[in-house]
Amino acid sequence: MLLPTTYALTMAVLILSVLCWGSWANTLKKSGWRFELFYIDFSLGTVLAAVVAAFSVGSMGTDLSVNDTFLLVGKRQIILAFAAGCIFNLANMLLVAAIEMAGMSVAFPIGLGLALIVGVIWNYFMQSAGNAFMLFGGCLLVLLAVILTAVAHGKLETIRRKAAKDLAASLAAELPVEQQAPVKKKKSEEPTGPGVYRGVWLAIAAGILMSLFYPVMGMSTEGELGISNPFAVTLLFSFGIFLSTFIYNLYFMNLPVKGLPISFFAYFTGKIGQHGLGLLGGILWMVGTCANFAAAAAQGEAKIGTSLSFALGHGAALLSLFWGLLVWKEFSGATGAISRLLMIVGLLFLAGLALVAMAPLS
Repeated sequence: MLLPTTYALTMAVLILSVLCWGSWANTLKKSGWRFELFYIDFSLGTVLAAVVAAFSVGSMGTDLSVNDTFLLVGKRQIILAFAAGCIFNLANMLLVAAIEMAGMSVAFPIGLGLALIVGVIWNYFMQSAGNAFMLFGGCLLVLLAVILTAVAHGKLETIRRKAAKDLAASLAAELPVEQQAPVKKKKSEEPTGPGVYRGVWLAIAAGILMSLFYPVMGMSTEGELGISNPFAVTLLFSFGIFLSTFIYNLYFMNLPVKGLPISFFAYFTGKIGQHGLGLLGGILWMVGTCANFAAAAAQGEAKIGTSLSFALGHGAALLSLFWGLLVWKEFSGATGAISRLLMIVGLLFLAGLALVAMAPLS
């Protein structure tokens, strides 16, 4: 297998990881397709990219190839790597559902932010490594960013719903009296909380689940029978993603978070471009994953440690935030107060990531 051999190369590989992880969701937005159908192609794209990586860079050099690795590792480690893919996949499907409901600029900061917080706390109590003040201080800043993201989204959705209601009322008032619907008295205004924050709740669930796959994946690499080749891990990981997609989609297609129920046969009605964007999204995500795992496995002077690669990987949330705000205009129509909240979110998230990344070095 080929791994980074210098510190600068490892950092470059990590930057590639962040670019891929923070950008793949643009293919979902561009496709204009139901996420349940998009995700079938996405999962297939992850497998294709993982296979190519495993039997190219994962099998070059003097170290163990992917084939040799599978001959030496234990069955338990193989099952754990596969299970990690299944756990991650449910989290990622919830994240994609949150993107469908609330957009990239809300789903990623909340989902990845919570995943970072839970992961850091878990690792600290398991290993007690790093500066506790910096670790928990960074987590607090990220938590504040998560809360402010939810607040900004809720404020904007309330404004949009009120504007839509006022527009409907004004259009109804212009109709002849005999065509106007009778006004029904209500005890209270229609509750908007659950609907407004549905995307937020999905992102929270995604973040909590996403924090769980790292420990499981870590167990697959530990011990004498652990999987030492990161490209072998990603290959098993991708199989878990692909196979579990069809199981999870039974729920998402029959009880959709948005729209009407659909069947698997709807997948074959998609355009070539939509299928292509789904595959591209999965390939981009897997390239980022292979890059992150390879950077974490680098040794010698190229080693940066799993803590730093873990923290920097979550920088994808910031990139997704910018994609959502600047390209997809997901907060168009926001007031000045909401815009200021989003600026604070970006600064808090950046500062929190920096503290978490530097904590092992202090």
